[in-house]
Amino acid sequence: MPEKIEKKLQKNYTIVQNKTDKRYSYKDLKKKIQEVDILVPCITDTIDASIIKAGKKLKLIANFGNGVDNIDLITAEDRKVQVTNTPDVLTDDTADLVLTMTLIISRKILLAQQKLKNGSWKGWGPNETLGERIKGKKLGIIGMGRIGSAVAKRMKMLGMKIKYHNRKRVSKKIESEYDAKYYRNLEEMLACSDVITIHCPFTPETFHLLSKKRLKFLKKNCIVINTSRGEIVDEEALANILFEKKIGGAGLDVFEHEPQVTMKLLECDNVVLLPHISSATKESRIAMGERVIRNIENFVKGKLPPDRVKYRNYKH
Repeated sequence: MPEKIEKKLQKNYTIVQNKTDKRYSYKDLKKKIQEVDILVPCITDTIDASIIKAGKKLKLIANFGNGVDNIDLITAEDRKVQVTNTPDVLTDDTADLVLTMTLIISRKILLAQQKLKNGSWKGWGPNETLGERIKGKKLGIIGMGRIGSAVAKRMKMLGMKIKYHNRKRVSKKIESEYDAKYYRNLEEMLACSDVITIHCPFTPETFHLLSKKRLKFLKKNCIVINTSRGEIVDEEALANILFEKKIGGAGLDVFEHEPQVTMKLLECDNVVLLPHISSATKESRIAMGERVIRNIENFVKGKLPPDRVKYRNYKH
């Protein structure tokens, strides 16, 4: 974690620290958790039933991250281990990245830059590297929560028409604020959207939500943006339609089998591929750490941590 956060924790607690910053092996993590009261994992740490049960003193898992799909929430609840996350603090940074990738793809920024770098650009021309304007285009948001709403706010300012799909419809106030149209049927929204951006959590129900079958509903010019979790999209199927130029492009900050990336994606020229950096700002990472500390402090004082995650709430 950021040095500032580690120093704060060292002041008040006895810290068992990962000084190498290399991911613990499953065996190492299982061994180190045995005498720990509070665990602060990252989203890349798999905290399954076996790990949780090995923590005989474990009472709190204060996740350094927003998503908690790396944690077995059912086992945690069964063993009365509280789980917290770090919501809100990475909303704006993630929404900024969605906007960035959408513009890079729609305006063919990477292709234009490549022409400069390889010396193939011969000067301005009326048909030189033509992209598409996003004003007037339709944005389909899967998951109109905090981040989805932040994306809607940015895109509406740029003149996009906002559509969204949720299990439950948001309030009329939020719909009115973003002129957002609700689609109960996901396929219907996919078929009419020029850009699809994913902001739902990864759960068993959302695994391959964008399946091979559903990807066939996308328009030929459609751009897919994913900053949520790679498992929500059938990555191999997406790679195939991108490679075959059946859709306009994709911006992916997450992958189904991180850190591995489907080879065909690396061969596509209509994608932006990023190594899970949606929250990678100094401000965001420090704020995440402060949130972890706040949850720990409340727990130690016998209060309910403000960012407590329950399996039933997360699932639905």
